[in-house]
Amino acid sequence: MNVQKVNAARAALDYVEDGMTLGLGSGSTAEEFVRLLGTQMAQEPIQVRGIATSRGTEQVARDAGVPLISIEQADKIDLTVDGADEVDGRFRLVKGGGACLLREKIVASASDLMVVIIDETKLVETLGAFPLPVEVDPFGFTITAKKVFDALRRAGVPRPDVSLRRLGDGLEPLVTDGGHYILDCSCGEIPDPERAAAALIEIPGVIDHGLFLDIARVVIVGEDDGARAMEL
Repeated sequence: MNVQKVNAARAALDYVEDGMTLGLGSGSTAEEFVRLLGTQMAQEPIQVRGIATSRGTEQVARDAGVPLISIEQADKIDLTVDGADEVDGRFRLVKGGGACLLREKIVASASDLMVVIIDETKLVETLGAFPLPVEVDPFGFTITAKKVFDALRRAGVPRPDVSLRRLGDGLEPLVTDGGHYILDCSCGEIPDPERAAAALIEIPGVIDHGLFLDIARVVIVGEDDGARAMEL
């Protein structure tokens, strides 16, 4: 158990209020939040509904006793709590290491507030050390990959390395919950995330990318002895 992740997840409970509809992110830190939320609901008279961003999160929520609804049943989403693979000083994020970036972005963008929970290792000065995931349609993905490479070059990434994410056996492509492929783009650094995001989303075949810009408003950083919340 990563103590920093648990501390960040626990601190995010302070943003939960009775009656809320919550977006439940994916990944190990977000799953810690879901488990802690279930424990709190069992101990206190608080009622919330969750919208899971992945099948994995859905199972964790059911095991934790957190009631779920589909996104189509929600007239609003009050709060989303999710992790990130990288966060810079302007709260720009790289997400998608767990291959759930599209559903995570749909839910986060529809929320009144997004709270990001991370451990200290996820804070960076410049995005790009973590490979940028780009979700693409399987049809013509090799052509799309070449266009992704060209777009990143135009956006100032000197030597992007674009590769198809595969399953653990290294043979079959990983397929997302939405039926798409993931291209992992090793950039080293992304000097202009806004320019890169705009270039990528214009490519036919690109469904979405792991740059989350102007979405997060609170970042909670877990530490060994607690957590600190930063707000924009």
